[in-house]
Amino acid sequence: MGQRSESGRAVGTYCLAGVGILAVSISVVVAIGPARVGVTDAWSVVLSRLGLAEVELSPLRAGIVWDLRLPRALLAAICGAGLAVCGAVMQALLRNPLADPFVLGVSSGASTGAVAVVVLGVGGGALSISSGAFVGAVVSFALVLLLSQTLGGTTERVVLSGVAAMQLFSSLTSFIVLTSGDAETTRGVLFWLLGSLSSAAWSEVALCALVLAGVLAVCLGYARTLDAFAFGAEAAATLGVAVARTRVVLLCATALLTAALVSAAGAIGFVGLVLPHAARALVGANHGRLLPVTAVVGAVFLVWIDTLARTVLEPQEVPVGVVTSLIGVPAFVVVLYRTRRAT
Repeated sequence: MGQRSESGRAVGTYCLAGVGILAVSISVVVAIGPARVGVTDAWSVVLSRLGLAEVELSPLRAGIVWDLRLPRALLAAICGAGLAVCGAVMQALLRNPLADPFVLGVSSGASTGAVAVVVLGVGGGALSISSGAFVGAVVSFALVLLLSQTLGGTTERVVLSGVAAMQLFSSLTSFIVLTSGDAETTRGVLFWLLGSLSSAAWSEVALCALVLAGVLAVCLGYARTLDAFAFGAEAAATLGVAVARTRVVLLCATALLTAALVSAAGAIGFVGLVLPHAARALVGANHGRLLPVTAVVGAVFLVWIDTLARTVLEPQEVPVGVVTSLIGVPAFVVVLYRTRRAT
């Protein structure tokens, strides 16, 4: 009991420190950009919007903080936390340290849905690019779930079904863009496909935050079950775990969260693959500790990566997915090397 309480205090310390770092990070990155705004000025805008203070900035600068930078920073934090948590759950559920949120083909389906709306005009203007992406992601995951259950529902079948769906929807996306899109449309779609937070809005922040909170609560409720999966599905079953039901619930939860995040920000790779390993290095493999720490690490990471993406080649913006890939590939090689040494 003493050791467990000490471990809990350590995790609490990590989480509190992480939340503090996240709050400071958001405060700082909101002030970074072509229009110079101080950290205290940014806070004054937030407090004024909450009716707690008077803003001293011009309406233009206050709008830049409230309507552009702050929702973007918050969406980056939510996407980083959500993708990292989904990666940690998928790696435990599939017993594969190289699994990530996109192994279910969700990002490919989202890409096809977004392209269908923008290039083909599906929905007749009633669907936004985010709505089309979400519908595509859900359709892709439904196909994966149907295929995997038909083929037996084992871990290997889930992964193979995800790979098949990913290839199918990636091919559909390429076909639509190559045959129907003009150069300007293709460029805009490509930017979104590579991951971008440039169109972040408060509505997307609220929706993604709500989905993240719900899915994180579900995953934390299954934390001990995820620990049991570390010994394999058969061992988990002998411990009283309803393996099939647990797998379906957690796959659906992570797919829903991934779909919401991808529909808002596009496909941002390597966050869900690499950051769970970084969190494990801090707090170990117990999912009651791992999931909240992973969420905080992912949030802080993507807030700063997005800031780098929008400022490194200013005034031109780099898709955030490109930056995460450039950083994630070396980290992925390290994970591969450690996995090889462990086998």
